[in-house]
Amino acid sequence: MRTELVSEPGDPDRPNEDFASVGLPASGQGGSLVVLDGVTPPRGDYGCVHPVAWFAARLGGALTELSVSQGDLPLPEVLSQAIGRVAAAHAATCDLSHPRTPQATVVLARWSPSGVEYLVLSDSALLVESPTGEVTALLDDRLSRLPRTSLATDAVADATVRNREGGFFTAAADPSVASRAVTGTLPRASVRALAALTDGATRWVERFHRGDWADLFALVRTEGSPALVERVRGLERADAPEGSCPRRGKKHDDATVVFVEL
Repeated sequence: MRTELVSEPGDPDRPNEDFASVGLPASGQGGSLVVLDGVTPPRGDYGCVHPVAWFAARLGGALTELSVSQGDLPLPEVLSQAIGRVAAAHAATCDLSHPRTPQATVVLARWSPSGVEYLVLSDSALLVESPTGEVTALLDDRLSRLPRTSLATDAVADATVRNREGGFFTAAADPSVASRAVTGTLPRASVRALAALTDGATRWVERFHRGDWADLFALVRTEGSPALVERVRGLERADAPEGSCPRRGKKHDDATVVFVEL
């Protein structure tokens, strides 16, 4: 098995709000990966005394532990329990009903000798490569399907569409959101490798249109995850002024890639 992980903040003067991990059980049978993209709130009060990076680390840690130690627990239940665990950790100090309470996108995958389970919530991506080299993107595209008028600037969706019917969903303080995720199971024999990416890395495809998902996967496989992030940074530096992209106002965003060759 080959694993590779890179996570780089969009701004070196600000905390990285992404989270990434690869978990391997002591039995040596299977494993899991977790990738989160913490949602940066607008400036001002968002009902919580904790920074988004705190939330991403707590949720990511819980997902890593539960996905490895509770191998029989379905991934939506893993996410539900992890959200509940983190909510309980700061319910006494924070207003978890606030629409901007700390939250994150989620990619969660778990493999065993028989199958590969996956869960995707919001706009991070999971790419799956078959033994013959075909690449499939497993995406939750609800955010991308919203009208631009439904979204505020700087890629932060308005409270009228965030975690609401007809809008899109992120992992915040409500465990029931786990049932909204895109989930499934693939035969283990049909998967050669996985790549999980936050939208700071997927913009190589989605914003800059330098290739399709198969091209991105080939870049990660041949040149490595850091090479993808480096190319994105170069494209960002050469891009139009900040705020010119309708859905992605940040010139630089936290970028995370986890590659696992099974």
